[in-house]
Parts: sequence; C-alpha cells; structure tokens
Amino acid sequence: MIVRDKPGLIEVLFALRGTMLPRIVGRLVVIAAVGGAAVFAADLHPGIFARIGAIPFTLIGLALSIFMSFRNNACYDRWWEGRKLWGALIIAARSLARQSQVFDDETRAVLLSGVAAFAAGLAARLRGGDEAAAIAARLPDGLVGDGPNPTDAVLSAMGRTIQRALRAGRIDPLVWARLEDQLVALSQVQAGCERIAATPVPFAYSLLLHRTAHVFCLTLPMALAGTMGWWALVPSLLVGYTFFGLDALGDQLEEPFGLEPNDLPLDAMVRMIEREMLGAAGVTLLPPLLAPVGGVLL
Repeated sequence: MIVRDKPGLIEVLFALRGTMLPRIVGRLVVIAAVGGAAVFAADLHPGIFARIGAIPFTLIGLALSIFMSFRNNACYDRWWEGRKLWGALIIAARSLARQSQVFDDETRAVLLSGVAAFAAGLAARLRGGDEAAAIAARLPDGLVGDGPNPTDAVLSAMGRTIQRALRAGRIDPLVWARLEDQLVALSQVQAGCERIAATPVPFAYSLLLHRTAHVFCLTLPMALAGTMGWWALVPSLLVGYTFFGLDALGDQLEEPFGLEPNDLPLDAMVRMIEREMLGAAGVTLLPPLLAPVGGVLL
C-alpha cells in the first residue's frame, strides 16, 4: 500500500512514485508513434482522414469510460472487502487475547502464539509463500500437524486447547462459547480471503475492455490529425494515460493480497498482530513495526 503525505500541486503534476505511469509508459510511446505517423500522413496527403470524424470516438469514449468505471468499481470492492476482512481478523485477535485471560500463563501464551501464527500463515497462503514456515516460526514445534491447510490447522489446534480446558473444568461453558466464537470469526476471515483470491474478475470482461481501450487509443489520433496537426498528440496521450492508467490500477486492485504498490499491507498487519499478541503474553522485547520502503508498505 502506498503511504505518503498528501501531495501538493507540483507533486500532483510531476510525481512519478506511486503513479501508474511507469507501468504504461510503453503503451503511451506506441500511441505517440502512431499519432506522429498519422500527423505525418495527413501532412503528406491532406484529406486522407477526412472521412474519420470525431463524433463516433466521442460516443465510444463515453461508453468505454462508463464500462471501465464499472470494472474499477468491482476491483475496488474486492480490495475494500479484503481490507474489511483483515480488520475483522484484528478485532477477533484482540477479543481472543482479552478473553484468554481466564487461562494460566502457559496456555494463554500458546493461544496468543496461535493467533499470530494464524495471521502469518494466512498472509503467506494468500501471497503464495511458505505457509508452513510462517506458522512454524511462531508456534512450538509439533503443535500443528501436517495437512492441506496449515492455517486452518492452527485454529483446530487452538480449539482443541480450549476444549481440553473445558473438560478439565478450568473454564466454564460460557467462556468456551465466547472463545469458540472468535475462532469461528477467524475461520470466516480465512474463507472470505480465499474466496477473493480464488475468484478473479471474469477474464472475458477484462479482455473486452483491454481490447476496446487499445483500439480506441490507437485510432483516436487518426480522427484528430487532419484538423489539429501535431496538437493531436496532446489529447491522444491524455486519453491514453487515463484509460491505460485506470486499467493498470484495476489490475492491481483486483488482486488485493499481492505485492503490488496498491495492494493491502498484509506483512505490516501481521507484524502489528504479532506485537499485540506478544505484548498480551507479557513479552517486553517486541519486534518493530514495519515501516514503508520507498513510500510502499507491504
């Protein structure tokens, strides 16, 4: 996630860091080359583009902008839902840490470590990392067995710990039910995140917009070259920057759990949860919070 101060006018006009320009500069160069060729052809053969009017491009551009806004809204909804799910994870983690005070220090430390391991395992799972290693670094050896879903296995191990305490009479059924509710909330967060990660925006929908945007931006200079001359490059590049920039931004927001600059800062949230769980367990030497690197918080 990009973290920076609110930009001023100069930064808005000339800033490169955090923009889509580095990702789309190649396509803008192609538009400039096509526009230059169109202007050169119009100078050599006046009237060559006389039959290409601007009105069809106005209508197509309006429709394209509406469809692209729909796609970007859908991608942003995925990003925002992912952020809400991780917010729910933080709430459940803090609630479980507070409710676990009924246990002895050893049992409570195991549960709090399990929460930190669950968050780390989920982040690794969503980002295609080493899920088992992320969990093992935060849990005692052998606490969680092998399986197809190590992150869910952490919740199962925590559930067994709570059930043993219930059977031993160390907690009453009401406390057990409240703790179980927090485990269910964590499981729902994992399922919601996996649903987003495993269900992309329909490819045909994205492909249709990609193709239409490219055809529109590459043919627009031909409609403007005959009347605007070399000035036709200005609106052509501006339209191309807008459409391709929104397209690239949508691609990043579509996968909110990745490592792109505009994706969610899962590592930072995992570190925050880990610090709070360690602090609740009485640990005083805590790992530092993650800081943005180059204005990007991962």
